[in-house]
Amino acid sequence: MADNGDDLHTSTDVRFAALPTRPGKIVAVHLSYASRADQRRRRPAAPSYFFKPSSSVAASGSTIERPLGTELLAFEGEIALVIGTAARRVTLEDAWNHVAWVTAADDFGLYDLRANDKGSNLRSKGGDGYTPIGTRLIDARAVDPAALRLRTWVNDELVQSDTSAGLLFPLAQFVADLSQHFTLEPGDVILTGTPAGSSVVVPGDVVEVEVDAPNAAGAPSSGRLVTTVVQGERGFDAELGSLPAADDQQREDAWGSREAAGLRATTSTLSPELRSKLEKAPTAGLSSQLRKRGLNNVSIDGLRPLHPETKLVGTAKTLRFVPNREDLFVSHGGGYNAQKRAFDGVQPGDVIVIEARGDIAAGTLGDILALRANAAGAAGIVTDGAVRDADAVAAVGLPVFAGGVHPAVLGRRHVAWDDDLTIACGGATVQPGDVIVGDADGVLVIPAALAEEIVDAALAQEDEDAYIAQQVALGHPLDGLFPMNAQWRAKYEQRDAGENES
Repeated sequence: MADNGDDLHTSTDVRFAALPTRPGKIVAVHLSYASRADQRRRRPAAPSYFFKPSSSVAASGSTIERPLGTELLAFEGEIALVIGTAARRVTLEDAWNHVAWVTAADDFGLYDLRANDKGSNLRSKGGDGYTPIGTRLIDARAVDPAALRLRTWVNDELVQSDTSAGLLFPLAQFVADLSQHFTLEPGDVILTGTPAGSSVVVPGDVVEVEVDAPNAAGAPSSGRLVTTVVQGERGFDAELGSLPAADDQQREDAWGSREAAGLRATTSTLSPELRSKLEKAPTAGLSSQLRKRGLNNVSIDGLRPLHPETKLVGTAKTLRFVPNREDLFVSHGGGYNAQKRAFDGVQPGDVIVIEARGDIAAGTLGDILALRANAAGAAGIVTDGAVRDADAVAAVGLPVFAGGVHPAVLGRRHVAWDDDLTIACGGATVQPGDVIVGDADGVLVIPAALAEEIVDAALAQEDEDAYIAQQVALGHPLDGLFPMNAQWRAKYEQRDAGENES
């Protein structure tokens, strides 16, 4: 079997020059590398797939257009498997025998269209030129499928480097799994997913992908698969179909992180000094200062603390539940769902804020989740839903504010839907990174940019109020003292010099 497939090549179309024939099917794997899964903060329990049309295949040296009116064209360097013999219901042990060749591929995607596709990736990844493959085929018999190396360069800078040992599932599993559902035929291609490092490219960028087996005899290599990004001159017609749209979530996914996308971090780190001041300031005083600045709707209402004596201070990490619908609970409620992702993604100082629509007829967290949050260094948990296993949650010692308690599990009323987005909790809007402060009086949401100013003013007011209380206790009337007139304020401001004698 030749390592370039020339003996089986039947197509004269230049797009398929690196392949033995035009593929009947191109099957692409979603999350498959541990590094990418960790970046996305979710690990699938089993592989999942989507189809790409064979018309999307391109040869090395080709160009790919970024359509007019779009911004999020992203590359994904991948190992491609080319099927040599038909596979139907093959075992995991036999699956690799049905792979004839291995080569490099680039699974380009246009994230501006991803939301419209609702998971199919048909338009976002099916465009002409969106699946470059090549440049040479590596004989699958000559390599260890667990020791393949994948590297990607953008403008000669190495941006992806991983090996098939970093896959969550072995390469042969993709073949065996897919063969349970349909026949994999000679010439079919499986794109096996991309590691961390995938990001956005712009017109003028040159992307190169290589797959090799550095430890195999002769160190066979696919060579560098080269694609140049160009600006398209045509956009999309709104009368024919949905138009591209990009939001911050798509930007974060396309670029690989909020920082790379130039977005505000989802959490704001409180300095030790600011945290100390917030711990000293009562929510009543903070609320007054927020109100003076026109912020009246910043209290999360209807909650009670499991530990009234404890103070809660941290930055919001958000989680949203939607009302339970049985089919959606099947698709979103199990596995590594949004709730588990949120609690696994906790950073020290985070406050997990849960939107449960004020529905307290089922629990929104229990002791296992509280233990996970506590172990990760969370500052506390806030939910306008209910707590389950309330005594056990309280025993963890983490500050928790909830709308109530209830013995029922989550699925009775809620589906964990998404996290790290703007939510509504207890009548207040909460954004990731907002400062959350709670005590026996309640829970407040403070915009991070105002936190220092608000707490300084609140502490100053607390000091002033303490002085007024002292004077009232000494028998002075309220008139002119509360609030202070000019005479009393002069005494107050001179008190440190010993001139505030009554």
